[in-house]
Amino acid sequence: MILDFYRRVCQTLQSEKRLVLMIVIANEGSSPGRKGFKMAVAKNGMFGTIGGGIMEHKLVEYAQSLINKPSFEPFIKHQIHDKSALKDQSGMICSGQQTIAFYDIKADFLPLINQILTEENFQITYNNHGINILSENPEWSFTETNSLPQKVYIIGGGHVGLALSEVLSRMDFEIHILDHRENLNTMEANYFVTTKQIIDFEEIGNYIPEGNDVYVVIMSFGYRTDDIIIRRLINKNFKYIGMLGSKEKIATLFQNMIVDGFDKDTIAKVYAPIGIDIKSETNQEIAISVAAQLIRVKNQNR
Repeated sequence: MILDFYRRVCQTLQSEKRLVLMIVIANEGSSPGRKGFKMAVAKNGMFGTIGGGIMEHKLVEYAQSLINKPSFEPFIKHQIHDKSALKDQSGMICSGQQTIAFYDIKADFLPLINQILTEENFQITYNNHGINILSENPEWSFTETNSLPQKVYIIGGGHVGLALSEVLSRMDFEIHILDHRENLNTMEANYFVTTKQIIDFEEIGNYIPEGNDVYVVIMSFGYRTDDIIIRRLINKNFKYIGMLGSKEKIATLFQNMIVDGFDKDTIAKVYAPIGIDIKSETNQEIAISVAAQLIRVKNQNR
């Protein structure tokens, strides 16, 4: 998402030469704009979001007025989503508050954009002196990286894997897909992922790192491959591990694992059948139900 945003910033600067960047650097409560939300406003258009609603409309108009004026230094605006607030009312009533930083972006910003787009794990710092301007004790500051913290490993590159990749590509997930089948048309058509690999499922544990930012989605070709995969991954540390399949298939698979000595409590932590129950039938509906479950797990401690 962040890379897509800065690609559009790059394209806009090349054509319009100047834009106003708004970025949410802090938020509290039920604020619709979360830390890291961004919006760019140029003379002939805008993209991104800082939370929507009347607040965004008002600040877009304000940003457009800045484009018609001389250069300005970075500044912030607090927005309180409560009409009883004595000042800084956003016009919204959802409670919470957020702080938006404003930056005057011109062509001299292009080299930094190139770094953002090309350097892995590149840190971007926004403060009152500018973007990636080092300063001791800035009045306000927010730092992010160009890499997505949440990583999803989809095991199975078929039609559902393709549909899920497309849905997740519009969210803050870095997507990797794995399959054991060569020349699979749905793998070749999958342009939504960061990486795709053809592997031996017997070695699946070597291809997925452990971590509290790693989500594992098992939707392989059938029972035999699901059984191979889950047995090699179930004792690893992941934020989420889930498996696609009917209740009957999953019950049989898990019962056989218990007979073979796998821990019942560990098995119970697997999300299976995978996805939110919305009576999904099509590949796209299944993908949406799985994506919804991943989002719920990701945000459960918010």
